[in-house]
Amino acid sequence: MYSEEKKAKEISYSSALSKMQFICSRQEKCCSDIRKKLENWNLSYDDQDKIIQALIDDKFLDEIRYTGFYVRDKYKFNKWGRIKISHHLKQKQIPEYIIMEAFDSISEKLYEENLEEILASKMRSTREDDLYKLKAKLYRFAQSRGFESNLILRYIEKLVHKD
Repeated sequence: MYSEEKKAKEISYSSALSKMQFICSRQEKCCSDIRKKLENWNLSYDDQDKIIQALIDDKFLDEIRYTGFYVRDKYKFNKWGRIKISHHLKQKQIPEYIIMEAFDSISEKLYEENLEEILASKMRSTREDDLYKLKAKLYRFAQSRGFESNLILRYIEKLVHKD
């Protein structure tokens, strides 16, 4: 099996800590990202926990700060909706209350304008004469971006009946 053939890299506690400090100083990370990296280095769970706690104590790791940046980046640059962002953060084991707090930083008006903008763009690039099929394509597209069904339906109706 491939994973058995691949020899995992082993490093010392102090070396792992300094590498993680360097990584965290260059880019926001969450605890689960760091844990995965440390597991690849064959460190004991005890050492992994100590390193993660040291990074938190020294402010290299901060789940609230990480989540805030993640939410703003995915919303602004990737044009993702709350559902997709939340799903990805839950995979990184970020607590629900931190995710909800980060969503509060996004203005509802801007969030809905973002949805309307991506739907309008998709509508312009979609060649579909059948209104039912057009709506279905727009709905699936917005849903794949992680937007809520009620908002998607409202803005599809608004765009389609603009003419």
